[in-house]
Amino acid sequence: MSTYVYGITASAHPSLPEDLAGVGDPPRTVRVLTEGELAAVVSDAPEGLRPKRKDLLAHQNVLAEAGAAGCVLPMRFGSVAPDDKAVTGVLAERAEHYKERLRALDNRVEYNIKANHVEEAVLHHVMATSPEIRALAEANRKAGGGSYESKIQLGEMVAAAVQAREAEDAAALQRVLETEADAVSVGPESTGWLANVSFLVDRERAETFLAAVERARQELPHLEVRINGPLPPYSFVEPGPAEPAGTAAGGGAGTGAG
Repeated sequence: MSTYVYGITASAHPSLPEDLAGVGDPPRTVRVLTEGELAAVVSDAPEGLRPKRKDLLAHQNVLAEAGAAGCVLPMRFGSVAPDDKAVTGVLAERAEHYKERLRALDNRVEYNIKANHVEEAVLHHVMATSPEIRALAEANRKAGGGSYESKIQLGEMVAAAVQAREAEDAAALQRVLETEADAVSVGPESTGWLANVSFLVDRERAETFLAAVERARQELPHLEVRINGPLPPYSFVEPGPAEPAGTAAGGGAGTGAG
């Protein structure tokens, strides 16, 4: 039977609750596979698993339970190995890499920050800082709205200015927050977000980081800033050497969250 992998930890990691349930319907019992100084938190893999809310929450709950007792390298949802032997084989092959990641991520969590513009506020900001746009807008107003061509020109100028502000504001937001983090991982661009960045934060500095988020909201009031966390450090489980296709570690470790 295939093996579903939630995360990788040290073999000395405290034991998990005996009744901890994982993905599947009915939920599969979570167990631990050990290989030398490493261990994998796993369960049997249900057939036809899809990213339904119930199973996504189960995956997160297992990682939360395991992470409460010590550092865990989280795997992405849907990480499946052919069997238990394949999992322990990857642990043996990549032992040094996983041990280094466990040391680097010990007592650290991830906060994912997404931001976009508050449309009315950023348009006001663009108008206030661009004499050319103000002049054209005023000329159009005096002309009863302006010609079709001048309206198009104004729209293009505003769009270009807003796009330029997106890059500037994304950089400004990151500058405010990165001083309170141990590492930064820029996520993939997505429609509607001008920033999608994950920050690795020491648990003991979490309140300081959250205070920096509030400071960023005050300093950049034309941004809507959303925070998700604390999370397992998905974005900082860096992939090591290539591994056999279909193994647990090939299922998504090292990809960003959010």
